[in-house]
Amino acid sequence: MKLYHTAWCPECEVVRQKLAKQGLAYEDEIVPDVRPLRTSVYEASGQYFVPVLVDGEIVLTETEEILEYLDTYPSNGHESGEASNPPLNSQDERKD
Repeated sequence: MKLYHTAWCPECEVVRQKLAKQGLAYEDEIVPDVRPLRTSVYEASGQYFVPVLVDGEIVLTETEEILEYLDTYPSNGHESGEASNPPLNSQDERKD
């Protein structure tokens, strides 16, 4: 599972909190703030907006869809808000 997001995006933060609450491991890719520079997002989803969650062949581009999809995963029992398996990779590509 891979989440594309920016560091400042409120909707992205909601998704990240949901992933953490459920203790789900995922690859974390922080993408540039400038939409046309989000080539990895475009390659994964055909558009430039975040958040984007990719899980195998499933590509979700709307926050509500992502949250509903994550509800289908069983929680790993970590209701504290801290993931048992934090993001697998984090790269800050912000270009301020």
